[in-house]
Amino acid sequence: MGTASDAPAAAAAAGGEEQQQQQAAKQRTLVFTYGTLKRGFSNHTLLQELARAGDATFVGAATTAPRLPLVCGPYRVPFLLNLPGSGHRVAGELYAVTPRGLARLDELEGISRAHYERLPISVLLAEGTQVDAVAYYAHRGYADELWRRSGEKGYPEYSHAVADGYIRRKDRPQDVTFLEQIRIFVSSQS
Repeated sequence: MGTASDAPAAAAAAGGEEQQQQQAAKQRTLVFTYGTLKRGFSNHTLLQELARAGDATFVGAATTAPRLPLVCGPYRVPFLLNLPGSGHRVAGELYAVTPRGLARLDELEGISRAHYERLPISVLLAEGTQVDAVAYYAHRGYADELWRRSGEKGYPEYSHAVADGYIRRKDRPQDVTFLEQIRIFVSSQS
């Protein structure tokens, strides 16, 4: 049973928790999405889940400030390549994401498995404001090969027409790793 002297300690603890939540909100990272995380695509459900939990907020439409290649790999999986000056200014969406939400996105994008790399990017908002964000790029271990395999041609946007033929992760062969699938893809002829 608590005493009257416990009340200030409880209030201080509650205030400390509120400060931690406010601090976490300030620590949001702007994340540029260009593929299956966008609204209307298969992995957007993760961002919806994060939004319901308060871990992601839609900021608006955005376009990459530098021209970058956006290509499709195996199963029509989209990849942004860190080759500034090649490709197009890629259209996408910008989200403000908490550290917890960022960890979930990192898991989806296979950061620890060298599928993608989360790297800085400058993007332009619809009204023309340039902001610094991060994006998930194809891992440097195979990005150049993807660019060559694409004929050094990319897309300005991952649209439903570009995504036609996309195969969800659960429907792909489970006996081959994603990196093996990429190696097979880049070694095949288009």
